Amino acid sequence: MGEKEKMTDVEDKIKKELADLRSKLKKESKKPKPKKESTKSKPKKESTKSKPKKESTKSKPKKESTKPKPKKESKKPKPKKSTIALKPKKDTKAEKAKAKKAAKAEKAKAKKAAKAEKAKAKKAAKAEKEKAKKAAKAEKEKAKAEADAKVKAEADAKAKEEEKARTPEEELEEQFSDEQIRNFQIEKIDMDKITNKVCEIVAVYEEKGMLQSDLWKKLKLSGRDGSRLALRLERRGLISREKILQKGRWTYKLIIEQTPISLESLQNSPCLVCPVEQKCDVANTYPEPSPRYCQLIEDWVITEFSKKKK
Repeated sequence: MGEKEKMTDVEDKIKKELADLRSKLKKESKKPKPKKESTKSKPKKESTKSKPKKESTKSKPKKESTKPKPKKESKKPKPKKSTIALKPKKDTKAEKAKAKKAAKAEKAKAKKAAKAEKAKAKKAAKAEKEKAKKAAKAEKEKAKAEADAKVKAEADAKAKEEEKARTPEEELEEQFSDEQIRNFQIEKIDMDKITNKVCEIVAVYEEKGMLQSDLWKKLKLSGRDGSRLALRLERRGLISREKILQKGRWTYKLIIEQTPISLESLQNSPCLVCPVEQKCDVANTYPEPSPRYCQLIEDWVITEFSKKKK
């Protein structure tokens, strides 16, 4: 309502200005113009003929003045144009609102595009990470498979090498059962006697052990009989065998497990000829005879130990 009232005031003002202009034009048109009439009244000298009507028709400045066309010029600031000139306020407001809406829409579109781009980049990064993880897993599995294959190949090669490096004893173990090995006999040889002899020889080397080939040479036994004898003693728990590489060939080292009993340990023992042997007892207390504080036993042990050390 305020804008309409402003428009009507402007129109009234313009109408008032137009009315004032018209009144001024009318006043000006009523004023005489002597100069123009004097110039136009010159033909009176020449013409004897009086043509007042024509002259009067020619000199019609009043009519011309009554028809001033400045009205059209004065009507240039038409109220309609003035109203149109005032309308851009609404247009600018609408245009501004439209531009704001377009900018908002553009911003929302850009934000949406950026969000979509970010989501796409995130998805691509996730896919790339998954791909890299999958590739690493495949690489790990491949490396593991290669390592397993290598270990298997090495084991197969080792097994082949071991098969090539089989000793006669191993072949004998496959050919004979444990019972046959325990009951093994060598012709014309007392097995108990040779068993004690083997144990006595091996016991000298103690934990170092000795090569079975050296032992068979001492006992003048064949390799086959010596191998079977070694297996027999191992089954009985008297010796143990340790596989070693000697001069490019696999053989065994024999180590004593149970030292055989020898009568040599009792020779020169004072107890055999002791006069008070019947009274000697571990439960006795000094000065009664007892092996715990016997000077004869002490002297004998020291003598035997010094002999063995030499």
